Amino acid sequence: MHYTRANRHNRLIPALVTLLLLGVAQAALANDLHTGEMAPPAELVTLDGQHITTRDLHGYTVILTFWATWCEPCQQELPLLSRYAAAHQGQGLKVLGFCLDASDDLDKVRRLAKQLSFPVGLLEQSTARGYGRIWRIPVSFVIDRNGVLRYNGWKVSQPAWSEASLKQVVEPLLGNEVGNQ
Repeated sequence: MHYTRANRHNRLIPALVTLLLLGVAQAALANDLHTGEMAPPAELVTLDGQHITTRDLHGYTVILTFWATWCEPCQQELPLLSRYAAAHQGQGLKVLGFCLDASDDLDKVRRLAKQLSFPVGLLEQSTARGYGRIWRIPVSFVIDRNGVLRYNGWKVSQPAWSEASLKQVVEPLLGNEVGNQ
């Protein structure tokens, strides 16, 4: 069989259709996120190779945060979120940091992750399909102790956390200490 422009074109079209459908499916998943319903599962593969799933964290309030080293709003948000996570870990708060950097930038990610009080991993090695294609960062989601989505970062106009938004969204979900529900 000769490889002609028509053959290449005929092979390219199904590949493009597949990519388009995958993108639509991911967008549909993000549109299917509804607060008050069970949160989609997610798994963070940390920089040191641990696997942490949202199912493993049942009984905790969980913040999933998506960020990148090159994102300026993320650079402002991460120290605040790290301090908040450390201050409220005894009340049952867990934060999982999904970094959008490529594995080529792992040294940058590791340097920044050392400054954070919560586990970090690369999104490309982790799983968070039910949250859609991450196109705007920072973006976060909050899951309560029963696995219910309580905060959908796609639905807010100011996606970066502030002290006031953390207090308003997260604190009502926290207990006095780990194990209280």
